[in-house]
Amino acid sequence: MGADKVAGMARIAVIGAGMGALAAAARLAVAGHRVAVYERTDTYGGALRRFERDGFSFDTGPALLPLPAVYRDLFVKTGKEPLESCVELVQVDPSARHVFADGTEVSLPNASRAGVVAALDEGLGAGAGQRWGDFLVRAREAWDRTRRPLLEEPLWPNWQVLAEREPYPSVPHKRLLRTRRAGTLAEIGAWELRDPRLTALLESHALGYGLDPRVTPASAAVLPYMEHAFGTWYVRGGLRELARAVHERCLARKVEFHFGADVTGVLEKDGRASGVECADGSVAEADFVVAGLAPGALARLTAGTVVRGDGEVPPQPAAASRLTVLLALRGARPEGTAHRTVVHAPDREAELEALFGTAAGASRPTVTVLRPDDPRTAPADHEAVTLTTVVPARPGRSHDDLADHMITVAERAVPGLRDRLLWREVSTPDDIADATGAEDGAVPVPALAAGGGRLLHPANSTRVPGLYAVGGWAHPGGGLPHAGMSGALVAGLIVEGPEFRGSQ
Repeated sequence: MGADKVAGMARIAVIGAGMGALAAAARLAVAGHRVAVYERTDTYGGALRRFERDGFSFDTGPALLPLPAVYRDLFVKTGKEPLESCVELVQVDPSARHVFADGTEVSLPNASRAGVVAALDEGLGAGAGQRWGDFLVRAREAWDRTRRPLLEEPLWPNWQVLAEREPYPSVPHKRLLRTRRAGTLAEIGAWELRDPRLTALLESHALGYGLDPRVTPASAAVLPYMEHAFGTWYVRGGLRELARAVHERCLARKVEFHFGADVTGVLEKDGRASGVECADGSVAEADFVVAGLAPGALARLTAGTVVRGDGEVPPQPAAASRLTVLLALRGARPEGTAHRTVVHAPDREAELEALFGTAAGASRPTVTVLRPDDPRTAPADHEAVTLTTVVPARPGRSHDDLADHMITVAERAVPGLRDRLLWREVSTPDDIADATGAEDGAVPVPALAAGGGRLLHPANSTRVPGLYAVGGWAHPGGGLPHAGMSGALVAGLIVEGPEFRGSQ
């Protein structure tokens, strides 16, 4: 195959069984190709893992699903059964309850601008809702300007246009009699929201991915906009059920799976990828190779020859990780409890310095408390609660003190928590590294425009013909929807060739 495009049935080797890789595998298999997945661990799903003990069940990776249309499209394109026939999707309402540093609280309805405006006015004072609503209008403009190039198309060869142009619009400033364009999320908070609680609400969407709002481009306004516009969803039984459904769809499309298969090299012949070699010495020949790996890991498999196929861009900032505390509680979940409560840090500057400063310090971070209304996650008259926070992706750190602090913080959302506690388990960045292979358990961020290109990801095509990158560490970046989009882009590039320009 001289041209980088399928001509008839092709043999395709997929490295890794993360969600992006599974999405690509299913789409390629339904297009009539022989697809084999090689996964170094004993299961599928990447970060979508489950911990079970004594009848309790917890997600240890992502626990909520934004933009479910991505996976609806995957199931429509790969079989007759729609997504809702394979998993039970539940819209989370309220979308989140927020507990701010000053003690004020507000519960925000799911996917309702009018409802959010009213809730913020009632909880934070008159005018707060209007300022947030006006911000969402501008965030939608940034979304409309970047949606296709960042999510639905392969990375542009002239990616510099995305890197240099800030899509978040300028705002008229009455006193200055001119417009002013925010360059960072922090500037949006200071100039446009003008309330530390609204700023905390805005910045929590970036902090959830380990992004420092002081330097994160204003284009990250699309993150809260996505949640507002498309809602927040839960999969009954936990997000691991979504991974199961995608894996089963792959099996139905005759995708082969090889678990415990540690790929140690990408083979090349006549200047293009020709297969994979595993740690046990076995070799699998292929016409195309799809790798769901971080750039460094992929470079090691190709003797360092893999870089972005569409030009060099600045390296990404140091990635962060997550600490997750799983709590088994006696006593049933009270009626009317919010699925998600975000308890914001008492000191914004101290939190940011602990996360992004040059030296690790004591941290009192923002903690997210997840309490699903799902009898499948706990025995009768018991409750499974999950706490998460962002931590630096630094090796060799103990997280025991932070886990204890997270439980103390969570008592603001779960009164009497310690009296109900049966046991706890802690999932650390090391556990994420074991599950995903990401160095230090780092979690990839979504691709974002502006910022000099620091938050763009490697192109799906590479300098090795026939070798493609998929998943959170490739375009369009991290997050469950982005992983699914990555799989669609890779499948399109292989089936249609370099002229593929994304879905229409």
